[in-house]
Amino acid sequence: MLLRNLRKAAVTGAGVLLAVAGLVGSGTAQAATSQPCDIYASGGTPCVAAHSTTRALYGAYSGPLYQVRRSSDNTTRDVAPLSAGGVANAATQDAFCSGTTCLITIIYDQTGRGNHLTQAPPGGFSGPAAGGYDNLANATAAPVTVGGQKAYGVYVNPGTGYRNNRTSGIATGDQPEGMYAIFDGTHYNGGCCFDYGNAETNSRDNGNGTMEAIYFGNIKVWGYGAGNGPWIMADLENGLFSGVNQHYNAGDPSISHRFLTAIVKGEPNHWAIRGGNAQSGSLSTFYNGVRPNVSGYNPMKKEGAIILGIGGDNSIGAAGTFYEGVMTSGYPSDATENAVQANITAAGYAVSGGGNPQQGVQIVGGQSGRCVDVPNSSTTNGTQVQIWDCGSGTNQRWTSTSGKQLQVYGNKCLDANGQGTANGTQVIIWDCNNQTNQQWNVNSNGTITGVQSGLCLDANAAATANGTKLILWACNGGSNQQWSLRS
Repeated sequence: MLLRNLRKAAVTGAGVLLAVAGLVGSGTAQAATSQPCDIYASGGTPCVAAHSTTRALYGAYSGPLYQVRRSSDNTTRDVAPLSAGGVANAATQDAFCSGTTCLITIIYDQTGRGNHLTQAPPGGFSGPAAGGYDNLANATAAPVTVGGQKAYGVYVNPGTGYRNNRTSGIATGDQPEGMYAIFDGTHYNGGCCFDYGNAETNSRDNGNGTMEAIYFGNIKVWGYGAGNGPWIMADLENGLFSGVNQHYNAGDPSISHRFLTAIVKGEPNHWAIRGGNAQSGSLSTFYNGVRPNVSGYNPMKKEGAIILGIGGDNSIGAAGTFYEGVMTSGYPSDATENAVQANITAAGYAVSGGGNPQQGVQIVGGQSGRCVDVPNSSTTNGTQVQIWDCGSGTNQRWTSTSGKQLQVYGNKCLDANGQGTANGTQVIIWDCNNQTNQQWNVNSNGTITGVQSGLCLDANAAATANGTKLILWACNGGSNQQWSLRS
């Protein structure tokens, strides 16, 4: 196998250089003449599924990326790239959905094989929608920019899921394949299972080795990596694997880039996990070796369905955000994936509105100069936040997610107590649950407002002393309602 892979890498290197050449000097994602699936094809491992709501994954692709349905009249509209090979025309969605809400109904397959993703049906578990189907994603819940152009990702709450059980060209049995996805590395939970990849064709658990999908989150029931998570792992059915062992791989790090490239690939008795920052830098390899040392995974028994946001048996407890991903025929070389990563970083993913992602920042009061603080570094649900002298503790470090959450410790969210919308509602921390009382607008005028209530984050009674509690209050222009983010 080693000699075969070395020969493959040598051939791939030349093809990838040709494929990436079109990126040099392009300046914008729209102008790129070669996109991820062109690079995979040049490496001898062509895409057999290509899904994205943000951009075209072939340089020549100009067809629909996804479809939305509006609630006002249940009509639908396709969203295509601004130009061939370009970023999604978000203005199409914005105009169509103006004054109402829209759901993402189809994520189109760009390969021409018809491997589209639609509302997942019931399986081993039933979803919350009519007939046991899973929910569809809110079309506006994950705004970003790509190459400076507005676009939308797929925001998965628990209960949301997409699937295709009748695919074309997807690996089955022990056939080789690769896959990558771009996720929001700050939006995750410990539910099962936020996956993208190969799954069972009957939406049920058909035993060890009947899946091969990318997993992202911090569940520790079956397997995990170093630190507290989240981790990129492989969902191989009846196990989330970070390496050869069933439970633990110290080489699989906690990784939470705002835009995260996650890779899983497998061939007979060999597989790998890779990952990196989708905004800059190269990929790292977190596992590269033989199949897990547990019965049932060598050889694999892959069935060839495609899932997004759920487990192979339609487990619906997970949360995450998906922007783009592909599946290939054949086991891609590292050189091919490295070239794809260069394309991804050149695409220019950024938080909507521009600027750098807000990870681990302090929220500083304009009146007090003190930081939003969780008292005594408590992790207890219901702890009311306060202002305190700014320090270096993690209890003062907040991350803004694509779902408008303000997270602390990686799994607790700033929360309007009891979903309150009245003046004086306590602002607390609580397990992140994707409800609107945990969503916040960080506004250009310096206020932070609750999405559910419309009220401002407020230092109670305009006090400035250490220990002053934070509440919701009607926005009034006061300096005790002014906040800035500081890295």
